[in-house]
Amino acid sequence: MNEYSIIPIRPLTGDISAKLFAAPVLSALPKSVPTVAFRAPDPADEERWRWHRIGGQAYRIAQPVTFTPYASAQPCSARCRFCSETLVETGAARPSSGLRPGPDYFAGLESALHELRGLPLSYSLSGLETTDDAGWMGAMLDVLARHAAVSPVLNRVLYSNGAGLAVPSQGEALLQRLAGFGLDWVELSRHHFDEAANQSIMRFRHGIEVQYQQPFEAMVRSLADSVNVKLVCIVQQGGVSRVDDIMRYLAWAHGLGIRSVIFREFSKLDDGYRANVTARYIGAARVSMNALLAQCLAAPVFAGDFAFEQVTEGYYFWNLRGRFRDMQVTFEASDYSQMHRQHDSGNVYKLVFHANGNLCGDWNPERHVLFAASRQEQANG
Repeated sequence: MNEYSIIPIRPLTGDISAKLFAAPVLSALPKSVPTVAFRAPDPADEERWRWHRIGGQAYRIAQPVTFTPYASAQPCSARCRFCSETLVETGAARPSSGLRPGPDYFAGLESALHELRGLPLSYSLSGLETTDDAGWMGAMLDVLARHAAVSPVLNRVLYSNGAGLAVPSQGEALLQRLAGFGLDWVELSRHHFDEAANQSIMRFRHGIEVQYQQPFEAMVRSLADSVNVKLVCIVQQGGVSRVDDIMRYLAWAHGLGIRSVIFREFSKLDDGYRANVTARYIGAARVSMNALLAQCLAAPVFAGDFAFEQVTEGYYFWNLRGRFRDMQVTFEASDYSQMHRQHDSGNVYKLVFHANGNLCGDWNPERHVLFAASRQEQANG
């Protein structure tokens, strides 16, 4: 059983198309996308929801739902100019990226997962960079594997810049560990096919080997031998922003043996974020996915070999997936104002375990707290 066994897939009719987040894009397509996958459950469809008790209280939880043990054992090896983890919400005390796990972190993670036992989950391994601290990552995988042995886990996905995987002294061991963990795929961030252009965006710290093209490409080939790899490119001014860039990125990825690429738009922000340097960069460098798709569809060099297959409607994102020759190519956009509305709805769409011991239905470590492992441990102690 995986997520796709519980996500309804329907033929995409005009009536359905007009109601989707992706409606502006779909209306511009020369022909309809064959199907739509409703990842976000209809609030009225009780079969897509589970009631589950967490900390003694019953919550209505979407199916499927992803669980993230937020990685923040150390500052990230990269300092991507657009990084959503450096956005600061108005009135927030401290973002999760600024928290570091204490000595009781893994006991707290065990406690939080115990509260979730019996609830079908998917593991979404993200936050800062999971692979930067091999010891922390290994201990985290141990805890998750023990939970998966006694409770249903549908999918397991790692989001990574690959830094730890390219370190000669630990990379091979981490690759073997991830393969043994049973990952369904890895979404590997690389925002340009040119080394210097990518470094101007991702800004890897001094001494991080993966910033260089040869170590990155060697790591990708090694990783792809044992795990399904999807390359992720955030489109932006100064990076991949035009159809010519799309074509060159796909050619480069294909040469690495990669057959799945995701092009992603900056998430749309609402007024709940401070106008810090990250928010200003996102505003200035944004490339509209609608406009980029329109440009691609108007270019015979791309459109002549591309066939749309499916649109996915998420709870705060949409994507369009298709085939370009022998590659799967996905275009994706998201909206944080919609995410916040859903998180504030009283239903649970996301589960995040933060370094402060809070299991939340939100990326904010102090909002929508469902279970506080630290307080539970104090009560038990």
